[in-house]
Amino acid sequence: MSDGQRTAARSGQLRDFEGMGALVTGGGSGIGAATAALLLARGAKVAVLDRDPSGAPAGALPVRADLTSDAAVRAAVEEAVAQLGTLHTLVGNAGIGAVGTVEDNDDAEWQRVLEVNVLGLVRGARAALPHLRRAAAGRPGHVSITHTCSIAATAGLPQRALYSASKGAVLSLTLAMAADHVREGIRVNCVNPGTADTPWVGRLLDQADDPAAERAALNARQPMGRMVTAAEVAAAIAHLASPAASGITGTALAVDGGMQGLRLRPAT
Repeated sequence: MSDGQRTAARSGQLRDFEGMGALVTGGGSGIGAATAALLLARGAKVAVLDRDPSGAPAGALPVRADLTSDAAVRAAVEEAVAQLGTLHTLVGNAGIGAVGTVEDNDDAEWQRVLEVNVLGLVRGARAALPHLRRAAAGRPGHVSITHTCSIAATAGLPQRALYSASKGAVLSLTLAMAADHVREGIRVNCVNPGTADTPWVGRLLDQADDPAAERAALNARQPMGRMVTAAEVAAAIAHLASPAASGITGTALAVDGGMQGLRLRPAT
């Protein structure tokens, strides 16, 4: 059983996405794969768009797509919707990381990260919106776009200048899109994970001089004393996308172990 399926089991096997089509970008691993698995377990028909969709959960439709190409994204969305039959939920999750201060990344790296983290969301939404509008005509409030943003959008983190700038743009984009599409019956929200224990973070840890010490530091900076899991972030995404959240739009939901809002005294 996948993490997403376990989460669904703990929630009483909800089937609140029954009859709904969902598309998850970056669904081949980590948070995206956990989200796709959870949506499947809750009754959705799910397509996964990824440069390498081989890690998509069983039951999802894998569609290969490069989010840096508008033509490729449009073709992939059309393929996915043709197979799903409808589209109610878009999860814009694909993203890449960057480490360093403003001095450490050249223009090419800034362009590469912004191409994926910001324009990738724009291209996905642009291609999906006509389908979402059609679905919203019959089920207003049940149609949504949910972005994977980051705690980096709202907290100053060292050595994350480029990544933070890209996620700050995602937060602002989410709010602007929510305003643009609310009267069409399309809700737009985002989830702000803290440091999540995903394959991407694992690769960063492997590059550290002392991976164990770096992992301990990442755990310690979140008040819960650990990194959040992909399944925990997926549960928040699924909530915002679900019919139960039909009154929620223009919201950023933190899943960060208390990192954004809590200020604890040092442990004694």
